[in-house]
Amino acid sequence: MTSKINRRVVAAIAAAAMLGGWQLAQAADKIRIASTPGATSDAIKAVVADAKSQGLDVELVEFTDWTVPNEAVNNGDVDLNFFQHQAFLNNVIKERGYQLKFVGLGLLQNIGIYSERHQSLADVPAKAKVAIASDPVNQGRGLALLQKAGLIRLRTGDAPGATVADITDNPKQLRFYEVEGPQLIRSLPDVDLAVLWPSYFVSAGKKEQASKALAYSGIADRFYAMGFVAQTSRADDPKLRKFVQVFQNSAAVKQAISQQFNNDPKLYTLPW
Repeated sequence: MTSKINRRVVAAIAAAAMLGGWQLAQAADKIRIASTPGATSDAIKAVVADAKSQGLDVELVEFTDWTVPNEAVNNGDVDLNFFQHQAFLNNVIKERGYQLKFVGLGLLQNIGIYSERHQSLADVPAKAKVAIASDPVNQGRGLALLQKAGLIRLRTGDAPGATVADITDNPKQLRFYEVEGPQLIRSLPDVDLAVLWPSYFVSAGKKEQASKALAYSGIADRFYAMGFVAQTSRADDPKLRKFVQVFQNSAAVKQAISQQFNNDPKLYTLPW
């Protein structure tokens, strides 16, 4: 009788060990992804079910600024982030020495010049207030759009990375205010123009405004395509590569992104 009980105990312990090992294996397939509110975060939320069906447990970690997501990946607190394009990442690596690398593309969104005060660029008065991104990369992209619209001229031409110090011609004497990217939409009531991302209007419950920019940058330049970033040492991690593949093939992701841009194809493209 004793031997039978012992065998049962041993069997139970073995089963528990096997279960524990299975749970560890499942935990190893968990992927934590940092993003910022808007189109990128919504796309991650949309892929959770598809990823789970492929054995990947996706957890979204949202941040409200553009600094912490890269710190989180670099420190190993999350596996990936999804909020930036290559130009932004290049600048961060240069400034902070992070060992980070793109592992796949996810979204190329247009930027636009928006206004709650004026119906056209011709209506913009002298000494108008203009809000632009404070980070050097997106500031350069915004200034390039203002140049394309004929409002300013830059000494650097169309080259990326321009700052307000590179403005050589400003016939309307526009006054520039540097604002952190995620906060640009909040600046609209206080300025004449703001250069920002259409998806922010959808996130703010104003999706009809996304298609009402006075001018757009265009969506042909893959240099500004937003993608998934990992530690350089994990760039070929099969788990991360698998996630990117699931994301890019997810119908739910495509639908979520379309909704974030008011179902307006001129506002974005899927660059993979």
